Amino acid sequence: MSDLKSNASTLSQTALLPGPIMVDVDGHVLTAHEVERLRHPLVGGAILFARNFASRRQLADLCEAIHAVREQPLIIAVDHEGGRVQRFRTDGFTRIPAMQALGEKWADDPWQAQRLATDAAWIMATELRACGVDLAFAPVLDLDYGVSDVIGSRALHADPAVVTTLARALCHGLALAGMAACGKHFPGHGAVAADSHHAMPRDPRSLAQILEADAAPYAWLGDLVLPAVMPAHVVYPEVDSQPAGFSTVWLQQVLRQKLQYNGVIFTDDLTMEAATVAGDIVSRTQAALTAGCDMALVCNRPDLADDLLARLDYQPDAASGQRIARLKPALPARSWADLQALETYQHARQRLRSENLSD
Repeated sequence: MSDLKSNASTLSQTALLPGPIMVDVDGHVLTAHEVERLRHPLVGGAILFARNFASRRQLADLCEAIHAVREQPLIIAVDHEGGRVQRFRTDGFTRIPAMQALGEKWADDPWQAQRLATDAAWIMATELRACGVDLAFAPVLDLDYGVSDVIGSRALHADPAVVTTLARALCHGLALAGMAACGKHFPGHGAVAADSHHAMPRDPRSLAQILEADAAPYAWLGDLVLPAVMPAHVVYPEVDSQPAGFSTVWLQQVLRQKLQYNGVIFTDDLTMEAATVAGDIVSRTQAALTAGCDMALVCNRPDLADDLLARLDYQPDAASGQRIARLKPALPARSWADLQALETYQHARQRLRSENLSD
């Protein structure tokens, strides 16, 4: 019996709720070992990347295969924000604008900017869902301070009120397609220059300063508009010595209690350099889940995913599993052919093109 199967045999799948781990797959089709990994009871989702895309048909087949490995289908997610963070760009996929472009439109016409935000999010979500993807990790709620290269044009605006208003329009577009939204990176990554993929960013501001500015969109939107959030791999030493995603102060005292947030909390990728402060992959995951995260992402390191699933001693929490289950699409997906024939879709694409926001 493999290590994966050995650990899986000790875990129960009570109520068939999603497990707390999201893993990735390597290529265009599933391997036998990836099927085994995805069947592990601790796995609740799969995340896709550009390497998993060759064509729309291939992507749809891959998503169908992933959904088929479990009696209760896994949630399939992707980082698909627009701009430089859009994993699928060819074979008919609409080029979604960088979010900064929507903020720039706000200066000319706030109402039109909101309309375009809803259009962009709805197009993005309907195209993803037509191929079998359930969730996009979007929108970015970080403020545009002009200092973070890793955020940069991904940010909507520098004003938290504008970010909140445009994010609400984006969330509305996602919801019209039956897709949940995931705001990131709580409480804010925009004020630090370091890239958490390669270093540990530190933000020296006080809790009051962060709540007034960067974290304000999370308070104003709440879990009814924003069903999921993703904390930043950033340390805010005036608040806690741990990065936000490993911090009971940020996740339980601030997010859950002070902001009364009851949606899903995802970790950012636990293989990123900033996450290594918590130890090996098992220690990182245990620390994140204990701090209050519902689902941990382990990306681009299948060896670490296997190690985690073989050794993690964790009994999934029913309330957490129920929150994750609520992220599954709320509406049936349209087929790609039906989407192309839909006048609403054609008009929305034309509005983006007429504003130079799409090809």
